[in-house]
Amino acid sequence: MKKTVIYIFWYLLSLLPLRILYFLSDILKPIVYYLVRYRRKVVHKNLLLAFPEKTNGERKSIEKRYYSFFCDYIVETVKLISISKEQLMRRMTFSGVDKMIKDMDDNDKNFCFVYLGHYGNWEWIASLPMWSTNEKVRFGQIYHPLRNKAMDQLFLQVRGRFHGESIPMKTTLRRIIELKRERQKMIIGFISDQLPKWNSIHHFSPFFGQETAVFTGTEQIGKQIDAIIYYGEVTHPKRGYYHCEFKRITITPQSMPDFQITDIYMKHLEKMIQETPDIWLWSHDRWKRTKEEWVQRQKEETK
Repeated sequence: MKKTVIYIFWYLLSLLPLRILYFLSDILKPIVYYLVRYRRKVVHKNLLLAFPEKTNGERKSIEKRYYSFFCDYIVETVKLISISKEQLMRRMTFSGVDKMIKDMDDNDKNFCFVYLGHYGNWEWIASLPMWSTNEKVRFGQIYHPLRNKAMDQLFLQVRGRFHGESIPMKTTLRRIIELKRERQKMIIGFISDQLPKWNSIHHFSPFFGQETAVFTGTEQIGKQIDAIIYYGEVTHPKRGYYHCEFKRITITPQSMPDFQITDIYMKHLEKMIQETPDIWLWSHDRWKRTKEEWVQRQKEETK
């Protein structure tokens, strides 16, 4: 009953035109920024670490633009519940989809993995299956289930509207092996800029001048099943519009040294953020776990 009530509330809200939802976003921004002060300290710390060369005024400007974007992201994600296919395809566009599929066919491979980040509206990227006319290729995304079960079900329903498969992070390898046995061709998106837990850290990549703990699962699984590896380059030409261009990293992941693919993606992500910094998820405590503390923990575990 509770889940149904929550869904009905968000669905009715999503029926509002985007121009009204953006008006609500404009009202929400000062509440989130000045009153709630949502993760202001985390955002301030992250911007200082990433852009020490900028002035306080420049970082403050990025911070304010970020909160404007963050509120837009909220209402845009709500709109995703009921937005029409035609409207979403005007606002969230893609290029390079056919190239990924051609690479899979030309190289006789069943999987293409795509690195993505919390950059732009990553929820809208779930609409990618609408841009393919190849019925033999399916699409999926790896996701981390939310603690709130009602909200988790809501997000699964929203992402499922576009016929992509949501694969829980903990069952990623098992599900991909199942798909491989079925000889299913599939393009799978991995959001790869989160902060790993201590026991999941295997590599630190240079990112904005910091030794940064990174997830390596995309690369590791990609090598294991010999997947083609791409990344998504996202741009935000104007409010309410995004474009994602898919660019290839490698066709032969097994030929590359360990962690090189991960490092390449992190460099691309950093470049995107430097060009348009306000549409990355700065409120995520990205540098919470340091390499120094990780090394110390490793020493203690071996005693």
